[in-house]
Amino acid sequence: MQGKVVAILETRTGAHLGELIAKRGGVPLLAPALAEIPDIDPEALRALILDWRDRPIKLVIFQTGVGTRALFQAADSLALGDELATRLAAATVVVRGPKPTGELNARRVRIDRRASSPFTTDDVLTAIVDVDLAGVPVLVQRYGAENARLRAALEARGAVVREIASYRWALPQDLAPLKSLIAALAEGRVDAVVFTSAVQVQHLFEVAAREGRGDSVGEDLSRCLIASIGPVCTRSLMLFGLRPDFEASPPKLGPMVAGLDLMLGGATPYRA
Repeated sequence: MQGKVVAILETRTGAHLGELIAKRGGVPLLAPALAEIPDIDPEALRALILDWRDRPIKLVIFQTGVGTRALFQAADSLALGDELATRLAAATVVVRGPKPTGELNARRVRIDRRASSPFTTDDVLTAIVDVDLAGVPVLVQRYGAENARLRAALEARGAVVREIASYRWALPQDLAPLKSLIAALAEGRVDAVVFTSAVQVQHLFEVAAREGRGDSVGEDLSRCLIASIGPVCTRSLMLFGLRPDFEASPPKLGPMVAGLDLMLGGATPYRA
């Protein structure tokens, strides 16, 4: 990818991804499209844990690492961290991927069910397909937005679903890098764009609309190589009429960068 400009919309690990691209000769263009805002109501969490004593939650689904960590930190601040761990020990604990797994391992929480790669909502549901959910209280650690599809599927099987928010997604406070990317796309100065979450796609189009390029940013993107981290991100791109040139498999940064290097190096053709 020598000399190729690669736009990165990732926030938390954007700098690391940029370093990986730079090591392969690419020119990273950082344009964070997402901010994770803490969104835990301490009193709601306190009420949940205390209510858990009398009305046990039978199954708990952890969807993200950052949300799992924030949840335990909030419980610690209420002096309820140990009780949360105790309640979880009596429940079936389900994880969506490696990041919540790492956080739970650090807390020595037993994990009963694990979604398989690529860690989609369907994979979570498959991990518990044999669990009888009729009338079962289920707690879902919400990520930056409600996973309506997961909730609907659980309720269709008879589960009584409760959700606990730990953070929410928002646009970054500083939109200048994202606006600069939109201008660079319009001017044909970007060779590839890396999408690592579905909400990045939504935010890019939202800001483009504000900049008067809502109707053209899709065409601008279609002239670049479009890389997707996984199926959820790919579905979001397709909702906006974009077909990614490749999807990382497994959905991790290493395969993503290797794929970029391969395609930008000319080994695999893409829409130019």
